[in-house]
Amino acid sequence: MTPVPFGPADGCYAPPHSRRSPDFRANSMKSTLPRKRTALSARIKEEAQRLGFELVGISPARLPPHEESFAAWLRQGFAGELGYMERTAELRRDPGALVPWAVSIVSVGMNYFTPHLRPEMTKNETGWISRYAWGDDYHDLMKQRLEALLEAIRAMRDGPIDGRAFVDFGPVLERDFAGVAGLGWIGKNTHLISPKKGSWFFLGELFLSIELDYDRPIRDRCGKCDLCLKACPTSAFVGPYILDARRCISYLTIELKGWMPRHLRPLVGNHIFGCDICQEVCPYNVKALPTSEPAYAPRAGLYAPDLIPLLALTEQEFRSRFRGSPILRAKRRGFLRNVAVALGNIGSVEAIPALIHAFNEEEPLVRGHAAWALGRIGTAEAVDALRRRLGSEKDAHVRSEIGEATSEAEKSCAVGSD
Repeated sequence: MTPVPFGPADGCYAPPHSRRSPDFRANSMKSTLPRKRTALSARIKEEAQRLGFELVGISPARLPPHEESFAAWLRQGFAGELGYMERTAELRRDPGALVPWAVSIVSVGMNYFTPHLRPEMTKNETGWISRYAWGDDYHDLMKQRLEALLEAIRAMRDGPIDGRAFVDFGPVLERDFAGVAGLGWIGKNTHLISPKKGSWFFLGELFLSIELDYDRPIRDRCGKCDLCLKACPTSAFVGPYILDARRCISYLTIELKGWMPRHLRPLVGNHIFGCDICQEVCPYNVKALPTSEPAYAPRAGLYAPDLIPLLALTEQEFRSRFRGSPILRAKRRGFLRNVAVALGNIGSVEAIPALIHAFNEEEPLVRGHAAWALGRIGTAEAVDALRRRLGSEKDAHVRSEIGEATSEAEKSCAVGSD
């Protein structure tokens, strides 16, 4: 499933054949069309950059180069519970099925990087939220900018233009199109990498009904580097360019809606929403520049947040605190599950009262992961709380979690008393 290398044909467009006309005026008009396309394409890129898109390129609306690899990835089950991938597979593989009238695709990238360093995981009860979620939700902002770009293009050109914008939520293989449009290449960590700007970019696409000049793709420049593959705490990369989402920390803390697999919980560390590790170690991100977009600046309390107060958030407080943030995607139950796992991995006794209080939660998912965390901390107080809760717990899955956590905590207490 290694991606097919982009060849010269991927970035070039062959116009349809037409009969030669002896009419000099017709030939003169025809000869001006490429110049008009070139001028319009340049103006589109200038306007896109003015709107805040640092990366912009144009490609024909063709089958994405890795659509067969994507289908194979789905067949092997690497998508996990991402059912929407399966449901929209055909649309992702064929832009003609998604937007039949599309001729060209303008791919854009918007920088979201902020250079706050990752704190080491210590006994301090702080968690890690992926950089992309520190600020406002990028979906609405980028969609508005792309729609503004569409209106600007319509003003640039006489005649009607159909256009449709996509930002992440749409069934589009966006990294494929961005690669063909020359924004970068798909790296071994499956992120799109720009040789000069790195990979801290949100991607979006504007499908257009007009023919434009097309950019050439960039060759893969990962070379022999495999830092990203080795750095993944959960060994989520089956190989270069192939991610098993079921093991990915971002999947486990955002997309997975149910119980986190027990054998992966210790590997998640203090991550409570997303990860970033495979991008942090990428050499092309060493000189990444900070974003100039104010909306992506870190909100208060989202950089290395204190975990214990988060575990006490009510539904209303959760929605209020993260209004307009991508974190809402995990929902409260999933987010508190992640917080409990992180506290268990940190292992601080300061978290015990908050974890015990989480047994009052209505959500079994939160109660069960709080029990696991207490088992990891493994003090006498934790054992006592687990035993008491087992007597009143009604949910079978939570009871199972409490039983295993109690056994683990009792072993820790026995070792500690030796």
